[in-house]
Amino acid sequence: NSSDLSPSSFILASIPGLENTHVWMATLLCSLYILAVTGNCAVLFVVRAEPSLHLPMYFFLCMLAAIDLALATSTVPRVLCFYWFNTREISFGACLVQMFFIHTLSAIESTVLLAMAVDRYVAICHPLRHPAILTNAATAKIGVLAMARGVVFFLPLPLLLLPLPFCSSRTLSHSFCLHQDVMNLACASTTPSLVYGLAAILLVMGLDAVLICLSYILILRAVSRLASWKERLKAFSTCVAHICVVLAFYVPLIGLSLVHRFGKDLAPVVHITMGHIYILVPAVLNPIIYGVRTKQIQRRILNLI
Repeated sequence: NSSDLSPSSFILASIPGLENTHVWMATLLCSLYILAVTGNCAVLFVVRAEPSLHLPMYFFLCMLAAIDLALATSTVPRVLCFYWFNTREISFGACLVQMFFIHTLSAIESTVLLAMAVDRYVAICHPLRHPAILTNAATAKIGVLAMARGVVFFLPLPLLLLPLPFCSSRTLSHSFCLHQDVMNLACASTTPSLVYGLAAILLVMGLDAVLICLSYILILRAVSRLASWKERLKAFSTCVAHICVVLAFYVPLIGLSLVHRFGKDLAPVVHITMGHIYILVPAVLNPIIYGVRTKQIQRRILNLI
């Protein structure tokens, strides 16, 4: 007697009128996915095999590579099935699991980026104390804390959606599951889920972004006190790779959030494209950025090739 039923599945979004291009889109996404997997696996292998890279900065880089691999793998294979085999349905349970992994891994990556910013701050502002503060044991504890923080803050998101009834229209805005996207399809009040989701993002990604900016303000103050421009450039150049990685993570994240909040009237292609950029661009760019900026990684990869 009612269309407000617990869903058995959701329908993944496609771009109207471009169904004939699905094979080409899948080929492009598959190429980017292979590039992301190859690059991040290469980073993990090089850091493990090169004793000179057994430092906190590169252990954080390994964490970043592992997170990017997990994030891409939790979404891209399902997207490729959709584009190649036109399997548009995803079960309610699988959607919630995918949502949990996407948001939790993003929170963990944000925490690791903050830890890398702190590492750069200590290395530049307190170089003599750096080995004593950021030991390998402290780095491992930070990694565990980042995982626990992501799980604790974002596990409630799918749990809050479980009891909600959903309308007969169950077509998502993306080709994978995001909290805001699924929540908008509910027929009951979503205020608790909305408030908690916004609070979780602000307390994790928002707070991390503020603390990263604060770290770089302190770094710039310390660098500006150096005697010569050459010393200033040399000191700040150690932060360039991290700044690029931070931008590669936060710019797509902010763009996707803005599309969800204010872009309801935008064409579906905008939502789908922003979603793919958010999932794949950081995973592809991060190993390239650090590969270009780190001579030891360059040499080792060239030797492998």
